Amino acid sequence: MTVLSLLELVRVTQDTDAGTAINNARDLAAHAEAWGYRRVWVAEHHNMVGIASAATSVVIGHIASGTKTIRVGAGGIMLPNHAPYVIAEQFGTLERLYPGRIDLGLGRAPGTDQLAVRAMRRSADASDQFPQDVLELQAFFAPASPNQRIIAVPAAGANVPLWILGSSTFGAMLAADLGLPYAFASHFAPEMLLPALDAYRSRFKPSAQLDRPYVVAGINVIAADTDAEATRLATTQQMSFADMVRGQRGLSKPPIADIETYWSPYEKAQATRMLARSIVGSVHTVRAGLQAFVAETGLDEVMIVSDVYQHQARLRSVELIAEAMTPLNAQALRDELALC
Repeated sequence: MTVLSLLELVRVTQDTDAGTAINNARDLAAHAEAWGYRRVWVAEHHNMVGIASAATSVVIGHIASGTKTIRVGAGGIMLPNHAPYVIAEQFGTLERLYPGRIDLGLGRAPGTDQLAVRAMRRSADASDQFPQDVLELQAFFAPASPNQRIIAVPAAGANVPLWILGSSTFGAMLAADLGLPYAFASHFAPEMLLPALDAYRSRFKPSAQLDRPYVVAGINVIAADTDAEATRLATTQQMSFADMVRGQRGLSKPPIADIETYWSPYEKAQATRMLARSIVGSVHTVRAGLQAFVAETGLDEVMIVSDVYQHQARLRSVELIAEAMTPLNAQALRDELALC
């Protein structure tokens, strides 16, 4: 069976503000919990007016406070932006408040531009220390020794699972060497998905946290009652990617009738390349697409990105995606029982 989870972008739209985006994220998580999703993650981005999750640990706490059982975490914290000691304190605190529900995914990119990197007082080469920073973070979560002089309170001894995130084979190999679960960003970097999965699985070394490879990958899925309506809703994300190609990141835009009137041939080619791992359509279309994606990759978990402009339409999309996945998991369970 394949686990279903969500990456929540905490989008600020032309009709909302940051507070509304954060509250909508919590509401979506509460609904996703009822619909059977395993976890919801938010990502650290800076200097982007259209994304309200810069203070990632604060947003995670807000979402966790409005839910009961779903795991909530970072997908991820961009570790080069921070001292590992401070991240351990933050996520140790979250784990004490919401025990057994907090995940900590770690990324090597800054999640922003160089202006914001300088504003955060971080060096441009901080990402070179990423493997060492991960090990340092692990040490702060370990139980404190009797004579240990530097303790990350209340992180020491907290059960916060670490994940390595990536969009290339670098993160895959690091996750494998450390025996950590791996999450690949195929929702915007689809070309390296299969090579990264191969690198991770072939190099994996069991650890105290994980005894076998565990892989999650992101995929863009937008569902609606009809294929035509889903196609219209998907223009919001297509415009966001076209704007990214233009270097004009802004607020999320409402869907339009014809995306061809918005982007140039070059913008279309670049955006389509990044969005190659996308499924857009009715429940039937989404079910077929998810089945093919899981069969191709052998994933343990699928992390859905459903970038829909209007909150109620996004709730409906996430509900329909869960509906599409249920028969697939039921069939997988029947196949597994038949082999016993």
